[in-house]
Amino acid sequence: MPKLTKYQRRITWSTGIGFILERMDAMFMSLALASIIITLHISKAQGGLLPAITAIGSIFGGIGFGALADRYGRVKTLCWTIIIYAIGTAGMGLTNSFWMLCLFRIIIGVGNSGEYGIAITMLSEAFSKKYLGRLSAAAGVCGQVGSIVASLLSAFILPRFGWHVLFFIGIIPVVLAWFIRFHLPESKEFTENRDAIEKDPNRDFSHWTELFATPAECFLTIRIMIMFMIHIAGYNGLISWLPSIAQERMNISVAGSSLWMIATIIGMSLGIMCFGIVQDHLGSRLAYGIWLLAAAASVFLLIIAQNKLEFLIGGGIVGFCSDGMYSGYGTIVSKLYPTEIRATANNTIMSIAKSVGSFSTVLIGFLMDHFSLMAVILFLSGIYLVSFVIMLSIKELKHENKAPVTTTENAEKVAQ
Repeated sequence: MPKLTKYQRRITWSTGIGFILERMDAMFMSLALASIIITLHISKAQGGLLPAITAIGSIFGGIGFGALADRYGRVKTLCWTIIIYAIGTAGMGLTNSFWMLCLFRIIIGVGNSGEYGIAITMLSEAFSKKYLGRLSAAAGVCGQVGSIVASLLSAFILPRFGWHVLFFIGIIPVVLAWFIRFHLPESKEFTENRDAIEKDPNRDFSHWTELFATPAECFLTIRIMIMFMIHIAGYNGLISWLPSIAQERMNISVAGSSLWMIATIIGMSLGIMCFGIVQDHLGSRLAYGIWLLAAAASVFLLIIAQNKLEFLIGGGIVGFCSDGMYSGYGTIVSKLYPTEIRATANNTIMSIAKSVGSFSTVLIGFLMDHFSLMAVILFLSGIYLVSFVIMLSIKELKHENKAPVTTTENAEKVAQ
C-alpha cells in the first residue's frame, strides 16, 4: 500500500474517530443497561428498548443526512450530525426518567446515523478501491478500540459514580471528532461530480428512491439491507445482553463483565482485520461465506462453556466470527453504487438496516424472560444462516471490482 497523503491521513483519522464514537455509545449503553434496569425498576424487555429505540432516530437521520451528504458535502454533514449526537449524549447523563432516556436515545440515533455510511463513502473516494476492504477494516478496528476504552471506563465509573457520569464522559471524544473534521476539504471525486451536476440542467442530485428505481436495483438494495440488518441484530443482541448473561450465568460482577467484554472485543478486532484482508484478496463472496457460517456455529460456544475461562475463550471466538464482517458492508455498497448516490446508498441501507436490526435487543430480552438461553442461541445461529443464503443470491458480488451499478438516469444514457 503506497504512502498516505496528508488528505488521506486526515480522512483516515476522521473515519476512525467516527467509528470510535459509534462503538463507544453502543458499549456504554450495553454495560450500563443492567444498572439502568435496576435504577429505574423496569423489565428486561423495557431495558432492551433503550438501545433499540435509537433506531427511530437513525432511520430518519440516515436517509436525510445521506442525501445531504451527496448534495452539500460529506464533511459538512458529519459536522452537523456530531453536534446533534453531543446533545443526546449529554441528555443521557441528566435524567432519571425512562421516557426521557428513550427521547435522548432517539436524538443520539439521529446524530449517529451518518457516521458509518458517510465515513465509509469518504474513505472510498480518497483511496483506490483495491485497498477499501483493509481500510474499512482498520476503521472498524478503531471502533473496537472505542469499545475497549468504553469497557475500561465502565469498569471504573459504573461501580463508583453510576451510569449518569459514564454518559457525560462520552462527550469528550465528540469534541475531538469535531476538531478533526473542522476545515477538512471534500474529496476531488465528490466536488467534480457536484460541479458537473450543477452545470448540467439535465442532471439533478440523487434521491434515495433511486435505490429502488428498477427491479434489479431494488432487489440488490433490499438484499444488502437484509444482510446488514442481520449483522446488526446479531451484534446488538450479543453486545447488549452478553454482559448480563455473564453476570447471571457465571456470577461475574459488573466490573468483571466489563473486563470480560474486552476479550470479546479483541476477538472482534482480529476478525475485522482478517476479514478485510480476505475481502480484498479473495473477494466478498468467499469472505462472507466463511464468516457467516463460522458465526452460525460459534454462538453455541456460549452454551457449551462450563466455567469462566471457557466462557472467556468462547466470547473471543464468537466476537471474531460474528463481527468480523462489519466494515465489509460499506465496502460492498461503495463498490456497487456510483459517486452521485454513494453516500445516499450507504446511509439509507445502513440506517434502515440498523433501525430494524436494533430491535433484536427487545426480542432477545423477551426470549430471556420467557424461554432459555438456548432459544437465544438458536435465533442468532438461524439468522446468520439466512444471511449466508441471501449473500449467495447476490450475483453482483462476482463482479464487484468492475464499474458500479448505474442510477436510472445513467441507465437511460447507456440505452441511448
